[in-house]
Amino acid sequence: MKLSLSSSPHQRVKRDTGQVMRLVIYAMVPGILAQSFFFGWGVLIQSLIAVTSALIFEGVILALRNKPVERTLTDYSAVLTGLLIAISIPPTLPWWMTVTGVFFAIAVAKQIYGGLGFNIFNPAMIAYVVLLISFPAAMSLWLPPATHAEVVPTFFDALSLIFTGFTTSGYDVTQLKTVADGVTMATPLDTLKTDLTQGVTYSESLNSPIFEGSIFDAVGAGWGWVSFAYLLGGLFLVKTRVISWHIPGSMIVSVFVCALLMHLINADYYASPLFHLFNGAVIVGAFFIATDPVSASTTPKGRIIFGAAIGFWIVIIRTFGAYPDAVAFAVIIMNMAVPLIDYYTRPRVYGKTVKGKARGRS
Repeated sequence: MKLSLSSSPHQRVKRDTGQVMRLVIYAMVPGILAQSFFFGWGVLIQSLIAVTSALIFEGVILALRNKPVERTLTDYSAVLTGLLIAISIPPTLPWWMTVTGVFFAIAVAKQIYGGLGFNIFNPAMIAYVVLLISFPAAMSLWLPPATHAEVVPTFFDALSLIFTGFTTSGYDVTQLKTVADGVTMATPLDTLKTDLTQGVTYSESLNSPIFEGSIFDAVGAGWGWVSFAYLLGGLFLVKTRVISWHIPGSMIVSVFVCALLMHLINADYYASPLFHLFNGAVIVGAFFIATDPVSASTTPKGRIIFGAAIGFWIVIIRTFGAYPDAVAFAVIIMNMAVPLIDYYTRPRVYGKTVKGKARGRS
């Protein structure tokens, strides 16, 4: 019998970059379908626009840099970036804004640094922040979930909204946000942020139309199911060892603990842990964004610190900052801290003491 030897590390499952990216994309499918069900065809249309423009920008830049185009495009990293941008933006965002965000993600946040493996920031989150700062009004125009909408846009309505700003019947996004009794519906995070500034307590804010008919009292209608669908996809990635549990686990626990402490201090002003976890992008951020293998921490201890710090910043920025959601800002802040985290959490080399001296026999 012939034995074959291989050098460490010894991996039972070997996956190249393309396989890993494809598995992440497959894991996003339940969330994307749930998001499309509650918020319309615009989610799928934006996905097509974002992915197509990401591939075009990546291909053109690679050709200009004299880099292999086909091999890089087939690693699916540009596809994944496009999808992450598409699910983060309002489904009816004008097409040129989507393309602008994708350009910043691919050209500025990724290729300027040298391409995949060299970028220090998460490209999709850079795109989201650029769009949010540049077009704050447009980035807040989320339609009501289909269960609460007076008018549910058809596929052609969504297509027309994205490219012309109006449905085939002449409605604009602001008109479509109006539900029964002339109430204009915002997202759960926007609703709470606005109510608190007007002296409405947290418990009173939960009586808003966006929370009616939801699976939990503190979770906006539709948003809870979308978060749950992404949670299933995230657990699949952990189960198949595409990602480790350290970042999503510590991030979710951190959000829960920080929100709980603040809620116990003042339940009239600070939202509950359930509200923070299942409204907005915490779940998708924990499993699909913060776990980016390039811009995240790489050591086991570092990943726990990295995820916990993101969770802390999410609660702090949501509560005291100007923007309702904070996942993108929290991830980018901690991307900057990754070199420092990894430096101080490096595993000790076998045979060395903490100070780096050789361990001798006593």
